[in-house]
Amino acid sequence: MSDSLASKYIEIQNVEQTFKTAKGPFCALQNVNLTVAKGEFITLIGHSGCGKSTLLNLIAGLTLPTQGSLICANREIDGPGPDRGVVFQNHSLLPWLTCFENVYLAVERVFGASSRVNGTQAETKAQLKERVDNVLAMVGLTAAAQKRPGEISGGMKQRVGIARALSMEPKVLLMDEPFGALDALTRAKLQDELLAIVAATQSTVVMVTHDVDEAVLLSDRIVMMTNGPAATIGEVLSVNLPRPRSRVDLAENTDYLHYRKAVIDFLYTRQSHVEKQAA
Repeated sequence: MSDSLASKYIEIQNVEQTFKTAKGPFCALQNVNLTVAKGEFITLIGHSGCGKSTLLNLIAGLTLPTQGSLICANREIDGPGPDRGVVFQNHSLLPWLTCFENVYLAVERVFGASSRVNGTQAETKAQLKERVDNVLAMVGLTAAAQKRPGEISGGMKQRVGIARALSMEPKVLLMDEPFGALDALTRAKLQDELLAIVAATQSTVVMVTHDVDEAVLLSDRIVMMTNGPAATIGEVLSVNLPRPRSRVDLAENTDYLHYRKAVIDFLYTRQSHVEKQAA
């Protein structure tokens, strides 16, 4: 892979997103420009309505921009694809299937008989099962493989969602506030597990969050969005903290506190002021 592609694995160029509403056009995003390097962990943060999830959906190919372009690995994003795995805040599991079966659906779609449309050799059922077993083990769910979503906790459901996304071996992992509905202790545990998974897989990650501490703990860069409508990128903060990261060690780290303060200042001082002016 060329240095140019590695440093610009995802390119977002002059993107605007306008929606048609009963009250007329609504501009959610405008003039958004961002590059993401291969293996980089990016978080998108901002107040509600700032277009974080809209931007993530554009990268996922779930919606197309009104203007501008999005490129991943030198190919224009023109729809969803297995090269971009998505983890939603709602785990979106099929309740009548087991954890194993929920993940197997994705694995079979990408690597099974249906993958022949891509000109690749279909894997055997034994190979597909091995893939599912391996990814469930990665997220610590081997013992729960045959349980259905109604029989496991919220945190475990989110692990299944993460396992399902990882099982497709995506080039990019996209996460939309995946821990937002969880209690603080479960959230912290899954953040730590995510750090370990990303370190092992070297995944490129773009994650939406509203949690400042989560953003600083996980990120290589924090992309801070201005208030909507017509939101854009207000500032990008590089987080130069060594990896692997420990939340206990970082609790009193002066650099960590500096990054945290910078994000809080942007969100609750500068953007709060803009919000009041717009009211």
